[in-house]
Amino acid sequence: MIVRIFQVTVRPGKEAEFSEFFHETAIPLMKNTQGIVEVLPGAPRSETPREFSFVMVWRSLDALKAFVGEDYNSPHIDPAEAELVESRTIKHYDLVE
Repeated sequence: MIVRIFQVTVRPGKEAEFSEFFHETAIPLMKNTQGIVEVLPGAPRSETPREFSFVMVWRSLDALKAFVGEDYNSPHIDPAEAELVESRTIKHYDLVE
């Protein structure tokens, strides 16, 4: 299984707008995506008020590629979030059981 950690830093002043997108669109989408075993969404804390994240466990690399395409090292961007986000990072790991 593949662990995918996706982190987003929101543009200043766009926190509330992104939070709405995150809770109403992104979380339900990821929780209902075929090939995902588990989704752990992370909302901002007071010391990092513009940072959101997802930790996802994918069944396999093939399942991940079926969702994001062959270039799975690039963050998958929903058009609704494009103008709200300052930066994105993505990392992948093999799950240790």
